[in-house]
Amino acid sequence: MEAVAYKDPLVARLAAGDRAAYTECYNALRPRLFGFLARLAGNRAVAEELLQDTFMKLARHAHALRPDTEIAAWLFTVARNAATSHRRWARLDATRILIWGSKPETVVLTPEDLAAANATERRVEAAIAKLSQSDREVLLLVAAEDFSPQQAAEILGIGEAACRQRLSRARQRLQALLDEGVKP
Repeated sequence: MEAVAYKDPLVARLAAGDRAAYTECYNALRPRLFGFLARLAGNRAVAEELLQDTFMKLARHAHALRPDTEIAAWLFTVARNAATSHRRWARLDATRILIWGSKPETVVLTPEDLAAANATERRVEAAIAKLSQSDREVLLLVAAEDFSPQQAAEILGIGEAACRQRLSRARQRLQALLDEGVKP
């Protein structure tokens, strides 16, 4: 039986069930994934939960990773899908709550979260938070996470041209919000 040639040695180790590879992957990508999820979810606790779900999926499916898998792109795709599913369920829960006459819980940033960022960062974060989900996703993947538009397109499940167009519009919308003087 012929050995499979993996493009990335880390992916080969993950597929072989190497626990040290999982830890290495977790340590290397956790901060980026958490930042991405926190910005998508707007809530640190939800981001932590989604991050755990993402790495649990890696643990369950590592054996089936394809030889050409780019692990960062794979994990960001899983994380994005987890965030999308969470939003869908949260909307359903909010609808159920409204039907029963209760108010949904509001998201409150802690003083530590606010103090951690300087004034410019807070303005940019506030502007990013006002973007649509699709604008925020593409902008975070390319600008914050340093994926190429081609990689971002794969993560988002769209064509590269569509991704570039979405990225251009997202940058324009972000700039417009910053020009309007969006405040945190």
